[in-house]
Amino acid sequence: MKRPIGIGIISYYYIFGAFILFITSIFYESNINEIGISDRFGLTHVPEQFMRVVVASITLIIIYGYMKLKKWGFWLMIVYSILFGTISLVLTLTYNQQPYIGNMIWSFIVLLYTLYTHKSFKHRKGCESKADSNYVIR
Repeated sequence: MKRPIGIGIISYYYIFGAFILFITSIFYESNINEIGISDRFGLTHVPEQFMRVVVASITLIIIYGYMKLKKWGFWLMIVYSILFGTISLVLTLTYNQQPYIGNMIWSFIVLLYTLYTHKSFKHRKGCESKADSNYVIR
């Protein structure tokens, strides 16, 4: 099945974000962010650099399944969008800053689009014989 263009755009956006997280974990300066990623998850005792690497790695795993239109990629993207959307909502209500509002809106858009394209994730693996090649999934 052909991948919808929106899934590709969302995936490449998250790949770029994961790359930025990896880079910033190397060149991290603690004074820049008022609230780090560790603080956003309520894990203030976890080092910020480590948390950035963990979040970037998990994001890449989710994006792999999402781009390959795997069912587990669909469900993990749903959970990921809800989790980050909720965190952004709480931070928006607490600090009322634009980046959190933008992140919340983006998570909502990704969630809606992922739900809209749910049929793309319900395909079977390749047909095993020529007789099966006429099989249509509805």
